[in-house]
Amino acid sequence: MEMLRTRIPGIILAAVLAMPAWLIGNAVPIVGSPIIGIVLGLLLAFWRRPEWLQEGLSFTGKKILQYSIVLMGFGLNLLNVVHVGGQTLELMIFTLTASFLTAFFAGKWLGVEGKTQTLIGVGTSICGGSAIAATAPVIKADGQEVAHAISTIFLFNILAAFLFPFVGHLLGMDAHTFGLWAGTAINDTSSVVAAGYSFSHAAGNFAVIVKLTRTLMIIPVTLFLAIYTSRKTTGADKGNYHLSKIFPWFVLGFLLASIISTVLPLPAALVGSLVLIGKYMIIMAMVSIGLNTNLIALVRSGVRPILLGFICWLVLSLTSLAAQYWIL
Repeated sequence: MEMLRTRIPGIILAAVLAMPAWLIGNAVPIVGSPIIGIVLGLLLAFWRRPEWLQEGLSFTGKKILQYSIVLMGFGLNLLNVVHVGGQTLELMIFTLTASFLTAFFAGKWLGVEGKTQTLIGVGTSICGGSAIAATAPVIKADGQEVAHAISTIFLFNILAAFLFPFVGHLLGMDAHTFGLWAGTAINDTSSVVAAGYSFSHAAGNFAVIVKLTRTLMIIPVTLFLAIYTSRKTTGADKGNYHLSKIFPWFVLGFLLASIISTVLPLPAALVGSLVLIGKYMIIMAMVSIGLNTNLIALVRSGVRPILLGFICWLVLSLTSLAAQYWIL
């Protein structure tokens, strides 16, 4: 009870600050509420808030972020994933491999710190902010590293939402080809929706299903990173850094929620509500991360992560096109 009492004020603050971000994000879906949330938190980070708020804010930025991923699983129907996955598995293997390799080698070339490099690579390769949210606790990324990755992904989400439909029409793509391209090469679901339905209704429907299939890659990637992080840790920290402590149990919760939503006849209203709560909790977490981030330090070192994000995004987009036209 004492622990709960010390956390409640910070959690309530995050929930209250998330509301304007939620409203603005709904009004401007191409930007997205999580981005508004972290920007709002960054702007308020200069506020010298009472110390008794800190424990709740830290809890929101870590644990509530993990719980939100579990709830998001209810929005993923595995039957759709199986159907589309059979058509797109080869393409996803090409695109994800190219993106991860690019993040690794370009990140080293640019001198981007390892955890920021990983978050940008995962965010670009899988599903933007949700993948970053799932990966951050596994690799023990701090708020500033998460903020770097989120802001980078945000920039290229916006560009993709505007550029992809234009390029798709320029190249004479049909709805299926464009939906496959948008679903495998655009980072965040909101931008996939914006770009897909800007091209055509059929392209939008297919792009969203492909994107949700790609989202499922969160599970093997976070499991791999958990094992890798545990084995990489050496020295005095090794004894306190067992796999069981960093294992992404919440990702298994995400998978379980997806299975439940697929096999049980849950009311659509209930599923929608659970996903909605999950989305709101992500915004709360982004606000908290922003509040705990040093904006000045973020700006000073912000050019290289953005350049890394651009290289990863460009390689991912071109690989998806090349694989469709010349390999598949």
